[in-house]
Amino acid sequence: MRRFWCASALAGVMALAAGATGAQELKMAVGSEVTSIDPHYHNISPNNALAAGIFATLVDRDPQGRLQPSLALSWKPISDTVWEFELRPDVVFHNGSKFTAEDVAFTIERIPQVVNSPGSFSTYIYSIERVEIIDPLTVRLHTKAPDPLLPVSMSTVWILDDETHQGLGTADFNSGKGAIGTGPYRFVSYRPGEVIELERNDDYWGEAPDWERVNYRMITNDAARVAALLSGDVDFINQPPTSDIQRLKNEPGLVTSEIDSLRLFYLLFDQTGEAQFVTDMSGKPLTGPENPLLDSRVRRALTLGIDREAIVSRIMEGNAAATGQFMPEGAKGHVPDIGVPEFDPEEAKRLLSEAGYPDGFQLTLHGSNDRYPNDSLIMQAVGQMWARIGVPTKVVVAPYASYITRASRQEYSAFQGSWGSSTGDPLVGLRSVFATYDKERGLGSVNRGRYSNPELDTLLLQAMQELDEEKREAMVHDVIRMAMEDTAIIPLHFQRNIWVMREGISHVARMDEHTRPQDVKRDDATR
Repeated sequence: MRRFWCASALAGVMALAAGATGAQELKMAVGSEVTSIDPHYHNISPNNALAAGIFATLVDRDPQGRLQPSLALSWKPISDTVWEFELRPDVVFHNGSKFTAEDVAFTIERIPQVVNSPGSFSTYIYSIERVEIIDPLTVRLHTKAPDPLLPVSMSTVWILDDETHQGLGTADFNSGKGAIGTGPYRFVSYRPGEVIELERNDDYWGEAPDWERVNYRMITNDAARVAALLSGDVDFINQPPTSDIQRLKNEPGLVTSEIDSLRLFYLLFDQTGEAQFVTDMSGKPLTGPENPLLDSRVRRALTLGIDREAIVSRIMEGNAAATGQFMPEGAKGHVPDIGVPEFDPEEAKRLLSEAGYPDGFQLTLHGSNDRYPNDSLIMQAVGQMWARIGVPTKVVVAPYASYITRASRQEYSAFQGSWGSSTGDPLVGLRSVFATYDKERGLGSVNRGRYSNPELDTLLLQAMQELDEEKREAMVHDVIRMAMEDTAIIPLHFQRNIWVMREGISHVARMDEHTRPQDVKRDDATR
């Protein structure tokens, strides 16, 4: 990367300066792969960011996560278990089909039926018992119990067309047949792992985007993504490598956009005891009740064996905040009395000995190498730290698309996880990450370690139904304390979102980290 930087600096500046401000095509490169065009297939940030260009939700969120109207103009509770949504009139899908309440009902019915979803959207509709259509522009969602956060949940449910999408599967969206929404851009083409092409929807009901065409490239290699920007091959990138951020900020012809994130990077463990990546020091597999990761003392030892501040300062180069809990300081759900766990290798060794492993055990730690900033380097650092407390750790990383498929099948013993709180409310994340997995109820949708704590489940379900905001916040704090005391996961840090672009365009930074073409503006655009 450094060699390329020196060799191409002048050419890059010239290319940036020559970038035609009148160009109608935005070329953007993102550092994470979009795994499907189906907006209900995989609940991850890259997919949701792309979906926001093609599809729309009943409720939208501004860059700070505050709710605002979208396909629904307004919403209100009719009773403790009924929410009414007034829909926006005169909205049409890209194929001309008119948007009505029938489409809302169809969407909610479809989500649980999506096959092989590695991260289901059912977590957002778990509470809905039935959909009542009052008229074409009025719909009521009846819930099994009080759900004060239903409008928040509906800000992540992409609405499909009852007529167009009936019977279509994920493959039909990836082929383009089903890639029809009500969003600001129309789908043109998709080459998996490479590029998605979009064109402006001139019939869009909202603010018209600045760009006629969008070339949405997936360049997961950090050096290649930066090189594409410097050479003028793309106009805009996300996830710049932390080692290059300062130099990119100082580069003539480039500007940055940034905002603090609610993206938590954490580690988790197989809680079934059946994964095959833990052995004793002689190499004998430790499975079932012999698996040391089922012991909370062992999990506590592993969290004390990680120097979070070193990871933040040396690997993330200050572009993250170390943590020991689920939500960052200043956000809803942050628990003031939970600090960052101290790096204490001696206490870690004592806990291992107390748990019956004075000589340690061997472990394999799995993660991705192309999804989050420095994900592979973080895994390597953690592996080295664990080795120093008597747990020799082999680190295995892979491209995210293959990694997450195996993680979703509970094939790993210790592995990386992440949750980005796009809504700013912790309950959606808590019921997705910590609740006992229940496909039918949409709980534990990304609880890939299958952690289960009945006491936590009871308290979490009570919080999810509590209408009083102050009481609900106190219950959320108790849920988080319980999960952290049990070391349900090992929180490491919260990321900072940074984007880099050429001069002549600007960007609206979002707390939810979504990289959306409609948020990139042409400084010379005439609207």
